[in-house]
Amino acid sequence: MKKIIFILGLLLLVTVNIVFCFDWRSLHEKATVNDLKDLDSVKLDPLEKTYIQALINLSLHNDVKARDFFEDILERDSKNIAALWGTAEVLRREHKLEESEKILNKIIKIDKGFAPAYISLSYIQYINLNFEDSVRLAAYVIKQGKDKVGTDNYVRAILMFAGAKGMIAHFGGPLSKAINGIKVFPNLKRAEKILPDAPAVLFGLGSFYLLAPSIIGGDLEKAEEYLRKAIEKDPLFVDPYVRLAQVYRLNNKEEEFSRVLNKALEIDPKSELALDIKSGECNFICFK
Repeated sequence: MKKIIFILGLLLLVTVNIVFCFDWRSLHEKATVNDLKDLDSVKLDPLEKTYIQALINLSLHNDVKARDFFEDILERDSKNIAALWGTAEVLRREHKLEESEKILNKIIKIDKGFAPAYISLSYIQYINLNFEDSVRLAAYVIKQGKDKVGTDNYVRAILMFAGAKGMIAHFGGPLSKAINGIKVFPNLKRAEKILPDAPAVLFGLGSFYLLAPSIIGGDLEKAEEYLRKAIEKDPLFVDPYVRLAQVYRLNNKEEEFSRVLNKALEIDPKSELALDIKSGECNFICFK
């Protein structure tokens, strides 16, 4: 009987080792402070190094290369949750939201603490206009705390929370505006305090200054300043171009509006935000 228990325990350990083959939190942290040219100097096991290579390529918008690295990990470790998330994140960026969501939901059933999957799901729900679900998923990551999910994931969750709250406030009635609207700016400033130069943080603040009424802090000059900084930090980050184009529209600079919006669509022809503004559907707030 003891022998059977020992074997079952060993099998469990092996399974856990396969699914949780490395500390993804520390690898996400390492990926934010290293670039590809410095990676050879970092002491890591081959799978860990491959995962960091994938994360760095994601940050550089080299999504095809990132997927190759994630698939390389999965060929050696088919149950690697972090690599599964990576393939789902690439699918999300390719706007294959249903395929991505299926993988992400499987991941969080296996590991309820895997923060990157919740953030990717939060973004998908946001794009699908399910803003309440987007808030719920982001809040779950925030509740875990920065030490458990890592700095970058924590900040991204805060930004998703703030962005979705802003949409709920905008499309809601007076009570919703009061309850949800007051959650937006404080959370953006909270994210800025942690990662002040992150393109996503700069984009979040720029969007707030663009979209908020002047009575609660809206300011087109500040919006332009933050959005320009976001583009400067990450020239392939599409969303700041779209919001910057809206700044130009509000300033009656229609040629600049068209030029910058077209630049966004040149970078990503399937950008939901850019197509929404171009079509005038205004699911994500626009100015006609």
